[in-house]
Amino acid sequence: MRIGAFTFCIGLVLLLLPGCQREKRDIRPSPPEVAIFGDAGKESALRPGGPINPQPVVRNPYNSSSYDISEGQRLYSWYNCNGCHSNGGGGIGPPLIKTTWIYGGEPANLFDTIVKGRPNGMPSWGGRIPAYQIWQLVTYVRSMNGQEPTSATPLRPDSIETNPQNIVNRVPGQTK
Repeated sequence: MRIGAFTFCIGLVLLLLPGCQREKRDIRPSPPEVAIFGDAGKESALRPGGPINPQPVVRNPYNSSSYDISEGQRLYSWYNCNGCHSNGGGGIGPPLIKTTWIYGGEPANLFDTIVKGRPNGMPSWGGRIPAYQIWQLVTYVRSMNGQEPTSATPLRPDSIETNPQNIVNRVPGQTK
C-alpha cells in the first residue's frame, strides 16, 4: 500500500516538474555563428557585375525576452547611446523611435549599423561591444518602436527616481 502511494507521488512530481521552468537567461552566451564583421544585414540585391548569391537570414537570438530588453535598456545608457540619440527621440544623432529607417529596421540591419557604424556620425562599435550585448541593444531599440511583444516590453524604466523635485509628498502636514 505504501509503495503504490509513493509511486503515485513520484509520478505526480515528474509530471508537474517540466511546467515549472522560468525564462532562460544566458548571462554570458557563446558568440553567434555569424561573423560580426560579415555582411549581416542585407542592404540591396543590386551589385555591379551581376547578381550575387543570396545572403543568409540572420535572426536576433534575443527577441521577445523581457530580460534582454531591460539589459538592452541598461546598456543603452551605459554605452552612452542616449548622448546622441537621447531617449530615442533624437538629438545629435537621428531619432530611434520612427517607422522608416535609412539602412533598414530589421534586426540584422540594426546589428550592422551598430557594428560597422554609418557615415557622418555613427561610430563603429564592432570589436568593442560583445555580440550578445549588441543583440540586446537591437532588441531594446526595437521595443522602443513597439516591434517587440508588449508582454515583454517593460512599462517603466528600471532606474529609481533620484530628483527630489519629482518626488511628491503624499502625507499632508509633513515636509521632506
